[in-house]
Amino acid sequence: MLSVLRDRTYRHLFTAQVVALVGTGLATVALGLLAYDRAGDRASAVLGTALAIKMVAYVAVAPLAGAVAARVPRRSLMVAADLTRAGVALALPFVGQIWQIYVLVFLLQAASATFTPVFQATIPEVLPAERDYTRALSLSRLAYDLESLFSPALAAGLLTLVSSDRLFAGTAIGFLASAALVVSVALPGPAAPAGPPASGCAGALGRTGAVRAEVALGARLFWAAPRLRALLALDLAVAAGGALVFVHSVVLVRDHFHRPAGDLSLALGAYGAGSVLTALLLPRLLRRFHDRAVMLPAAFALPVILAAVAALGAVAPGAGAWVGFLAAWAAIGAACSAVLTPGGRVIRRCVGDAELPAAFAAQFSLSHACWLLTYPLAGLLATGAGLPVAALVLGALALTAAVAATVVWPAREPVRIERVHADRDRRPQPSHPPHK
Repeated sequence: MLSVLRDRTYRHLFTAQVVALVGTGLATVALGLLAYDRAGDRASAVLGTALAIKMVAYVAVAPLAGAVAARVPRRSLMVAADLTRAGVALALPFVGQIWQIYVLVFLLQAASATFTPVFQATIPEVLPAERDYTRALSLSRLAYDLESLFSPALAAGLLTLVSSDRLFAGTAIGFLASAALVVSVALPGPAAPAGPPASGCAGALGRTGAVRAEVALGARLFWAAPRLRALLALDLAVAAGGALVFVHSVVLVRDHFHRPAGDLSLALGAYGAGSVLTALLLPRLLRRFHDRAVMLPAAFALPVILAAVAALGAVAPGAGAWVGFLAAWAAIGAACSAVLTPGGRVIRRCVGDAELPAAFAAQFSLSHACWLLTYPLAGLLATGAGLPVAALVLGALALTAAVAATVVWPAREPVRIERVHADRDRRPQPSHPPHK
């Protein structure tokens, strides 16, 4: 898997992603401490609002970023996003009002919603060979999972040496390092669309060149391509399973199993371990099976696992139930990783190079809209009806999404997959240096 890092451009971009993720992890811990310092016993409400603002920024800003990426050099756009994030991180320790936190959080997440889809759209052009791109997707999944496991530990270690405000300085350093790494390589410029659609994809879409039309292009691509509609349904299944993990882990650990607070890290670690192990196995698995044959069974596994969680939540807590709970969390992590990791391959196969920024921006926005639905649903159900009911309802939602994906996604994959593309205005394009 690590052989893909021999490509200098990808190596620099992947390293930029990793250091930015570490910076984001430090910012998450520091923001919680900042909210407590500024709001006291209202810190939970402040953080809840900040998370809602994060999701709104992701849903609203990503399509606009995809449209801008068709006009602005990608390197400039990614560097601007990193510099914005660094500036916000440096400003956060100086806020005195809660509303100022909300404004800065929106700016921070809007910059992330710009950087991430552009990064995702660039990698398949930097690594055109499918085997290399599959390895890159697995490495990205590993980076996300390992960051969620190790960033809190890193933050805890740093807090023994410096004050919580200094964590924001570490965040800013991470984003500045990411910007420097992006500047160090030349990235591909806009590509001209070409090629007829494949089975499960869609034909050429009209394109006016207006910004408003560019913003809507990604959603139109997803609507026109059955495979991409199936991918959106699969994102909903993942959000249903993931919401149970991230919303209910602390309640299960503390109130149901009556375990110490430190065991929360075991629960989240089990989820991350399942995801990491699957990401390591996927490159070999995807050489033998089509994306559909991997992603759909994983999606159908989620409602089964959630039903098991509902059963665990209805029985008396004990050592056996605790082990079963950790196994269920690991299984959810594995299933989510098996669905999410190959998603970039599906988009790449269905969408022409010219439309990759719009398609990845749309996927980023729409997938987070799924989380925006399932997060409050999970919380309201557990509060009003209890964990077993919440797990069953979320499982039913995951099952519905998996069935919808199965119906929509063409069962037969063509040997050679062409890509959907949009008709562009044939205006002269500015020249850009090659990526190598």
